[in-house]
Amino acid sequence: MKQFVYADNAATTQISKEVLDAMMPWLTEGYGNPSSIYELGRTAGFAIEDARKQVAAALGAQPAEIYFTGCGSESDNWAIKGAAHKLAAKGKKHLITTVFEHHAVLHTCAALEKEGFEVTYLPVDHNGLITAQQVADAIRPDTALVSIMYANNEIGTIMPIPEIGALCRERGVWFHTDAVQAVGNIEIDVAAQNIDMLSLSGHKIHAPKGIGALYIKKGIVLPNLIDGGEQERGRRAGTENVASIIGLGRAMEIACADIPAKISKVTPLRNKMIDELLTLPMSRLNGDRERRLAGNANLSFVGAEGEALLLGLDMAGVCASSGSACTTGSLDPSHVLLALGLSHEVAHGSLRITISDWTTPEEVDHIIDSVKAVVTRTRDISPLWEDIQKGRKTIAL
Repeated sequence: MKQFVYADNAATTQISKEVLDAMMPWLTEGYGNPSSIYELGRTAGFAIEDARKQVAAALGAQPAEIYFTGCGSESDNWAIKGAAHKLAAKGKKHLITTVFEHHAVLHTCAALEKEGFEVTYLPVDHNGLITAQQVADAIRPDTALVSIMYANNEIGTIMPIPEIGALCRERGVWFHTDAVQAVGNIEIDVAAQNIDMLSLSGHKIHAPKGIGALYIKKGIVLPNLIDGGEQERGRRAGTENVASIIGLGRAMEIACADIPAKISKVTPLRNKMIDELLTLPMSRLNGDRERRLAGNANLSFVGAEGEALLLGLDMAGVCASSGSACTTGSLDPSHVLLALGLSHEVAHGSLRITISDWTTPEEVDHIIDSVKAVVTRTRDISPLWEDIQKGRKTIAL
């Protein structure tokens, strides 16, 4: 029987039994509308508020600062568009972000540019990092918002969020971070780290798809995301997804319970993968070796197309990715890898392997063996690899 290993946890995660068990009663007997005044509805409403407390506690926030959304992309849109439109009335129509954000941020900024806003896109260094000084140099009197992702979804690099947060607070500029990949993998305290808005998504932490949240610091009032009823204190109308909200609360409680222990367990497995796979010729690690998420290994193998690698790994029972799941189907190289200064040939041969604390050492060994075999087979039929081997083409890593 073919061994199956899931190694694409940056794309989504398997819902946990604990989360599913917490959700099930609200899919069966606890089906009341939370806005109803009778007991069945009131009970659902109370459960939502309990979940709000769980999410807030995991982030160092107050429950009234947590708003449930449909996903991380929705949270990003609300934070960025909301801040831009709110502060435009004060003459602030400048935003700052980076060149390698998730498309939920980049496309939102592009939409605002069409409305007349100006966006500064900060470059990253060859390891995929920026500095707080870059942000400081970019801030202007008309800057409305700085939006920098906490950890990159493709290469896992971790930005200096506390330093950027302190800088923005000192300069009086609102600060938003897309923390979809960071939550549950990095210890976050929104108050201590001076974060004004933070986006998260449930399906990255073993909760269901279709549920997310946006933290909005007390005192910041954004335009309503959806007008209608009084759900989410009137700022995001629509009947709540009760079961998924309860699942998100439980997932946050579990994911953030002992992050240092999780990091200690996962990091050695990831390092073993990286060290073993870098023994393949013409291979490189993408992103900083140390300042990266514990479960993320993103490597490029010149002469092996990413799509071919994924198909080969699928046949070997390994689920991985060649980039962000949100851009699957695109033949263009990853904008994240190009931002590192990689050539198209190197970027096209990328493979993202993201393990979790559910991943076993035996599964890691299977991943290593499978990647080595698939890379070798793929290169055997690659014209580019043949040209490199025969000295007809030289490619810098």
